[in-house]
Order: sequence, then C-alpha cells, then structure tokens
Amino acid sequence: MGNDLQVLPPGAGYGIVIGIGGIFALFMLGLTWLQNRYTQFSTHKAEEFNTASRSVKPGLISAGIVSSWTWSATLLTSSTFGYSYGVCGPMWYGAMGTLQILMFALIAIKIKANAPGAHTMPEIVLSRHGKIAHVTYLYYGLATNMLVGACLVLGGAQVVGALTGMNVYAAVFLIPLVVAAYVIAGGLRSTFIADYTHTVILFIAILVFGFSMVATSDIVGSPAKLYDLLQDASKTMPIERNTDGSYLAFRSVGGLIFAFDLFVAGFTTVWLDQAYWQRAIASKPESSVKAYILGGIAWYGIPFGFATVMGLGCAALTSNPNFPTFPSPLSTEQTNAGLSAPATAITLLGKGGAVLMLILLFMAVTSSTSAELIAVSSLLTFDVYKTYYRPDTSSETLVKVSHWAIAFYAIVLAAFCCILNAVGINLTWLLTVLGVIVGGASLPVGMILLWKPMSTVAAVSAPWVGFLSGLVVWFVTTWKRSGAINVATTGDTTNALAGNLASFGVGFIMAVFLTFVFPKKHASPEMNALTGIPSEQAAKHEGAREEENNEGAEAKEPVSTSHTPDELAPPVPVRNELVDYLEFNNTEPMDPVLVKRGERIAWAANGIFIFGAVILVPFTLFGTSYVYSKSFFTGWVVVSFIWVWTSVVICVVYPVVESMGALRSIAKGMWADLQAVFGHRKPRRVDDLGA
Repeated sequence: MGNDLQVLPPGAGYGIVIGIGGIFALFMLGLTWLQNRYTQFSTHKAEEFNTASRSVKPGLISAGIVSSWTWSATLLTSSTFGYSYGVCGPMWYGAMGTLQILMFALIAIKIKANAPGAHTMPEIVLSRHGKIAHVTYLYYGLATNMLVGACLVLGGAQVVGALTGMNVYAAVFLIPLVVAAYVIAGGLRSTFIADYTHTVILFIAILVFGFSMVATSDIVGSPAKLYDLLQDASKTMPIERNTDGSYLAFRSVGGLIFAFDLFVAGFTTVWLDQAYWQRAIASKPESSVKAYILGGIAWYGIPFGFATVMGLGCAALTSNPNFPTFPSPLSTEQTNAGLSAPATAITLLGKGGAVLMLILLFMAVTSSTSAELIAVSSLLTFDVYKTYYRPDTSSETLVKVSHWAIAFYAIVLAAFCCILNAVGINLTWLLTVLGVIVGGASLPVGMILLWKPMSTVAAVSAPWVGFLSGLVVWFVTTWKRSGAINVATTGDTTNALAGNLASFGVGFIMAVFLTFVFPKKHASPEMNALTGIPSEQAAKHEGAREEENNEGAEAKEPVSTSHTPDELAPPVPVRNELVDYLEFNNTEPMDPVLVKRGERIAWAANGIFIFGAVILVPFTLFGTSYVYSKSFFTGWVVVSFIWVWTSVVICVVYPVVESMGALRSIAKGMWADLQAVFGHRKPRRVDDLGA
C-alpha cells in the first residue's frame, strides 16, 4: 500500500513510537509527581483521577478539546478531503467538525446545572431513565470509544508503517501501551497537560509545513505559485463532479456528500464520546461554555489551515519529480489510507518532512488516545464496577480499578485494530461508516439533557430503531448501487451516506415520536438527578454543610504570624469527606442566572457559526459554481493562516496566562524544597488549586 512512500528505515518508526513515546511518558510522570507534591490535587483520589476535581480552567479545557478532536483523521482525512475534492474539502471538514463542539457547549452547561456531580454520560442517563437506559448508553459509549480509538491508532499505525516499513501490528500495540503508561500514573489532569504539550508541538509542525509551502520552498513558495500548479493539476487530473473538474471550484458534489457523512460521524464521535462529557465535567462550572466555544473556534483552524496546504499541495505537487509516486498520482488505496499529507511532506522537505510528519501524527494520535483511555476507564469504573458490582467502595479502590481498566482497554483496542487491519479496513472507511453503527444514539443522548419531555421509552428505544434502520438502508443501498456487499462497496461515500442519514435521522424522529406516544418517565431511586451522588448522601448534604460551617467559624481565630522554621507547615484541619466531595469538587448545581447566561451565549455562538460557516459562505460558493481567481485564492490561504494563528493564541498562549498562579505556586514549593535540601528549613507543601 505505502511502499512508494517508505523513505525511512523501520528503526525510525520504532524509535519514534518507543523512544519519543517513552521520553514523553517519563515527562508526564514527572509532571504528575510535581502535581501530587506541590498542589492539593492527588491522583490517588478517584475524583481527581477521573474528573480532575472539576477545577480545570477554560484555556486548558480548550486545548484539551482541540487535542482530543485532532485525530490522525483530522490531519490525514482532511488532507485527503482537499486532495480528492479541492478547495471545498478543508472548509467542509472544519465546519462539520466544529459544529458539534460548539453545540456540545449546550450539553456542558446542562451538566453543570442538572448533574454537577456526575462522572460519566451513562451515569446521567441512569439518574433520569433507569438501568435499561443506562445499559443502552453504556454500550453506545463503549462502542463509540472503541471505534474512535480504532480511527486514531489504526490510522496512525498505517501511516507509520507506510513511511518507515515498521510492522503495522507492532505499531497498533505499542502506541496505546505507551500512552497507557502515563495515563495510569496521572489520570485525567495528566491528559490535559499532555494535550497541551502535544498541541504546542502540533502547531509548530503545522506552521513549519505551512510556511514551507507558501513562503520558503523553492518548489512552491507562494500562494500564487500554488494556484498555478493547481490549475495545471485540474487539467491533468480533473475531479469528477466538480465545476470544470477544477481543484479551485467550491462546487463539488462528491465533497458535499462527504460533508454530510462527516456531519453525522461528527455528532456521533462528540456527543457519544465520554471524552467530551469528561471535559465538560472537569471544567469549572462558570467557564464550561466558554471553554467549548473557544475550543471549537481553535479546532476549526487545524483542518482548514493544514488541509489547505497539505491536501491541495498534494495535488499541486503530483507532477513534481520529488513526488513519491512520480509520475503517477497516489493510488486509490494510498489516498484512502490518508497518505496525501505524508506525500506532500516528503516532496517539500524530503526525509526531514517524513520525520516531522511522523512526529506530528504521533502527537495527534497519542493525545487523542490518552483521552479515550481515561474515558473508557471512567465508564468501566463508575458504570460497570461501581454501579453493578460494588456500589460502596473507597476512592482508592476506584483508582485501582481505573488503572486496570486503562490497561485492559489498551490491549483490547490494539487487538481490535489488528483485526481491522487484517481484513483491509482503513481510516477513511471507519470515518465514513461510523455514523451508521452508532449514529442512532447521538441525538437522543443530547436530548436527554436538552429536551425536558424526553421519555424513558424514547430514550431506550430510539437508538436501537435508528441503528437497525441505518443498517438496513446501508446494506440495501450498497447492494442496489454496487451489486455486492464488501469493504469497498460499503465504504462508498454515497452508500454510507444513506445509512448514516437513516441511522441519525430515524434515531431523532423516534425519540420525538415515542416521547409523545409513551410520555412516562422512569422514577430512578438510585441517584439524585441534581447532584449525581447517592440519594442517601444527598440527604446528609445540609447537615454536613452546617457542620463544616461550624468548624470553619472556629478556625477563624487569630493566628500568630511569628514562626520558627519548624512551624512553617501548619496542621491542615480535617474536613468532612462529603463536604470535600460537594464543595472541593464543584458538585453543587450551577447558579440558574449563570446557566441562563451561558445558554444564551452558546445559542448565539452556534447561530452565528451555522449561519456564516455552514450555510452562507459554503453554499454561496457552491451555488454560484465560482472558480477561484488567483487573488481570491491568495486571500483564502491568508485567512486559513490567520485562523491557525488564532488557534495558537487560544491553545498555546491562553492556558499559560491563566495558569500563572499555579505555576508560581509550584515554583515556590520547589524552591522551598531546595532550601530544605541545601539549608535548614523543612520542606513545605504548597496548597493552590492551580489548574
């Protein structure tokens, strides 16, 4: 499949996966030690391990969202989209992927308002519709995480194998196991820090490729030269069902079909993915909407900017003697495996480009995989072990279960990817058909929080009816159009679109229809719908709070400010465990005034984005059949770069600015320890919420 693109030896692949992966794992273990040592967040507690104590600020949440949504598919498939359909590809990919993130802001605010103590998405379903619904959405959550994990690991492993000759099966086992090492040690907060670090490296690589293509390369070097090369490519390799066959025409029927496939897949892989619910749960209540809006805006720049350069660049550079498959273009198999961006990287920068592309993909794959690992561990810990096996268990035990769950999922995911690779499944196929398999539950799960009338029968039945409808329509359409049912025909974008829309649409329609026919709601005795904690604990809430307030009043006596060195670390008062859970972990319902304000902001952001980026600009360009002029294309490229730089400010600069207090606290703690080692002072623990 990718032998033409193998420009590096197998050792380079193993070196990047094991070497860089191992170094990064050690780096993350060190950061976890610093957190446990110098802040009051301990990864030995289940709340910190699985929810980051619900205290993460919006900048870091935004970086985490961008990192989690920047799969290998974001980089590879968006470039394939540009290579296959022209200028429409990067914008359609960015618009259809961003929409779900922005709309998830509405779910995030509802979580903080109605289920602030929840740990997982199925846990919220359990509190509203009982155990049958809980099992249903637990299945869909696990299935989504497995398919998303396969998109990440299999896509990355196949490209590593294509560029280096590394054994693909070795790659699919090594990638998740390396990531599991630091996730087990650090929990959810470590994945946020890993996300941030990965995102910094990712943007550096994107900017290097971008500037090489349109500013410094002798092969291209400017948007105008890229435009000329795309004009030539439109004549030698015209795109079927594009205006004049041109790469510079936004009107692309194939691109529009793929956009709708991506629309359904995007809703599925965001609204059903526990990783996004977990980020909403981990965020500070007052900043959850802000984080998702910033994250959506920032993520848009990645496929838009990267694919404009690397996807269109692949078409422009096909006629260059340095192109890996020269004089032939990429084969269909190579294109579907996502090799257009690596081919561009090799043509532009040779072996250095291949190495940079591997590092870029490794960052994308590992950061997203870390989010999937901690997400699945939360589902297995809270929705399987704690709900059905041992409801009354200690926080320390839950952390141990989470550790085993991470290791278990890493192994199962690797085995699943091996099976997919053996039968010829690639990244593009997975992304194309994903909505058929789990799309029936994507809107119903959101409606459970967003639509008050949603009934229990509708919550339970709608996903399954949608799934069966999608499956039937998918297979019938494939048989009628293609005459056979196999990997190639089921992965056809039109065939998959029929199944995607059926699964997605029927799931939504049945949720509404069954709610009116069977309006009854399940009265769940298991959990309190507002706090997400056991109802018997909720009954003790007020008593615990009163006791804590009394203790706090006693603690407000004047304290002497004169200390000897041995008195620098005063004793920490013992807090009531339930009050710690409710207050320290931000599990009280959000202020209704803030909820209303957040909802208005979220609806306004969604309305502006849908009108501008999903309807007005793309459909105007599509409907007019406009073929870009050189000046318009130059402006288009400049706008994509501006958006990338905006993303850099949101994801790289903003998290550092908002975390200066935490960084100072950790620095003070380290300085105190150094003084203890080289002087006569006792070490001091710094208490600062910090994240």
